[in-house]
Amino acid sequence: MIKSLRNGLIGTALVFGGLITPASADDFKVAIVLPGVITDNSFNQSGYEGVKEAADTLGIEFAYSEKTAQPDQPQALADYARRGYNLVIGHGGEFQDAVDRVASRFPDTKFLVVNGVEAGKNVSVVSYDFPSMGYAMGYVAGKTSQTGKAGYIGAQKLKFYVELGEGFEKGFKAARPDGAVMTAWTNDWDDVAKGKEAALNLIGQGADVIFPSMDNAVVGSLQGAKEKDKMAIGIYYDAIKDWPDTVIQSAVFDMRGALGEVIRLARSGKLEPKPYIFSFDHKNATRIGTYGPKVPASVPAEVDALLPKLASGEISLK
Repeated sequence: MIKSLRNGLIGTALVFGGLITPASADDFKVAIVLPGVITDNSFNQSGYEGVKEAADTLGIEFAYSEKTAQPDQPQALADYARRGYNLVIGHGGEFQDAVDRVASRFPDTKFLVVNGVEAGKNVSVVSYDFPSMGYAMGYVAGKTSQTGKAGYIGAQKLKFYVELGEGFEKGFKAARPDGAVMTAWTNDWDDVAKGKEAALNLIGQGADVIFPSMDNAVVGSLQGAKEKDKMAIGIYYDAIKDWPDTVIQSAVFDMRGALGEVIRLARSGKLEPKPYIFSFDHKNATRIGTYGPKVPASVPAEVDALLPKLASGEISLK
């Protein structure tokens, strides 16, 4: 039996949804609180789909809140803890403070911060090897760029997104020592117009490859690159399927693999209060996508040789 839930939180724009399995199947419950919408083809959709797939596979109950503004995060997290959810996930590094505050009030609940930076008594964090992925994408961009200039676009200067951009610049310059990477911060994860404006500004400065790392705003950056007949790097999924003439490669951070693993650990009582970092050694969670036709034919083999060196630390990104 599957049942959908649609409840509102008073005074907020939060929406709850969930899948309920029979009580006999499992009494473990997981909830995820997302900063954006579950249809963004980016960070939020990948997180939602990761939890949903794990719940379907394991036969457990799950629920979600989407488009949760930062001031509303503690209330949404605490609501799930009060309702008896065993694992409550804050989807994004911006949830770290809210999770830390709420977790101390609910010591029997496990909390998880995606792209978090600090674990604690009942708080775990899951993230990816962002510098290495950035390096791989930068290398592809550097080998493909015609102008020798690329642009990186982020929303907030959170640790992992700064590291992703830094890795991108190092990889770009490894491929193109005389090249340059320009960076723009929009201070908005979802505003498509701002994402597009940032891309157009960087293109106006000579960038012919754009790497946006936001949520829904990524669509705007890709639109800008497409309109100007420039190239782009996708993120979170193999974006070439939707942008075949624009995307030359994608940084695939697969939440299905990463969240599936930590949810299974939590359900079995083995989730530890520590960081779970997924690198290129974890192909179910971290991998590159499909190469676009504009990428030189020699590049895939070069990148294949780079990936194990990045995973082992042979290529230092510090």
